[in-house]
Amino acid sequence: MDQNLIESTRQNSGFSLKSEIFDWIEIICFSVIAVILIFTFAFRSADVDGTSMYPTLNHSDKVLLVNTSVYKASAGDIVVVTQPTTVGNPIIKRIIATEGQTIDIDFEKGDVYIDGILIEEDYISELTTLKPHNAVEFPFTVSKGHVFVMGDNRNASTDSRDAGVGEIDTRYILGKAILRFYPFDAIKPLV
Repeated sequence: MDQNLIESTRQNSGFSLKSEIFDWIEIICFSVIAVILIFTFAFRSADVDGTSMYPTLNHSDKVLLVNTSVYKASAGDIVVVTQPTTVGNPIIKRIIATEGQTIDIDFEKGDVYIDGILIEEDYISELTTLKPHNAVEFPFTVSKGHVFVMGDNRNASTDSRDAGVGEIDTRYILGKAILRFYPFDAIKPLV
């Protein structure tokens, strides 16, 4: 009888180990699939190319984006745009105005107005004094389904002020930047 008990225990422990390994493999597979789905439909990452968003973002920073399927564009958001422009593809800029809003810039004082109200811009590198040689005409009213974007480093940014970029069709917004996750010593939320 003792022999039968020992044999039964061996068989059960082998079955238990196989079951546990199968459970771990199943958990890992479901986790990988969940991460892939989340990053396919809800989040993405993007690299910053250039200095147009300084001091908020620097060249080679990496940011985490919320996809537009779960996000609606609003003023103040930092977004990645894939709309073809003279600058290239993609670009990362801050939304300054949304559809129906009128933007005006006093390039002598460096002031930016939305619907006649001076906006507070504590995130910019310097005042907006550079008027592009190919500038859109100000005041400028943003069309339906579009946004007006500018870089935080205003005098070193080619953005919606330039007719080569112009207003951005919201269908070309890849997502909203919510977190700078690289470099690791400078991780910070962007909301």
